[in-house]
Amino acid sequence: MQVADFPLAGLLRLVPRRFEDERGYFSETFNAVTFKAMTALETVFVQDNQSLSRNPGTLRGLHCQRPPYAQAKLIRVTRGRIFDVAVDIRKASPTFGQWAATELSAENGAQLLIPRGFLHGFCTLEANTEVQYKVDAFYEPGHEIGVIWNAPEIGIAWPLGNAEPILSGKDGALPVFAGFSSPF
Repeated sequence: MQVADFPLAGLLRLVPRRFEDERGYFSETFNAVTFKAMTALETVFVQDNQSLSRNPGTLRGLHCQRPPYAQAKLIRVTRGRIFDVAVDIRKASPTFGQWAATELSAENGAQLLIPRGFLHGFCTLEANTEVQYKVDAFYEPGHEIGVIWNAPEIGIAWPLGNAEPILSGKDGALPVFAGFSSPF
């Protein structure tokens, strides 16, 4: 497995090895022993989630859960492509309020490890994109928090061109970053 760091401490891009032949490929997408050795994290994932976005330009996020239900996430794409974003909301971090992004796709097999203390969101780049992710804490709706996708204080360069994203009502009503009080 290849591991690449981002300028935001703790955020990692993981690329599992693929073994290909004429039939296709095999890839071990998660192994707890390998994960711990490569990341030095003892994360225990307790829930797997999957989303399907039918249209390109579907934008989900930016959100996370506040403590004590904060979640680390390991995200991968099993069909299609996404522009995956993490925003550092750890108050003591030198990169507080900064974002990083990477393209995840079924083709590249890359995964993004987002630790606790980050907002997460993604924009689909292809129709019928499936995203799967592991989390290390159960979903607790009363602890979900977020920031609007286009918060000017963050300035994420979403790959939308001039198009408007397809948002849920909940995501479209999130506050801007200026009024956000981070619990991390």
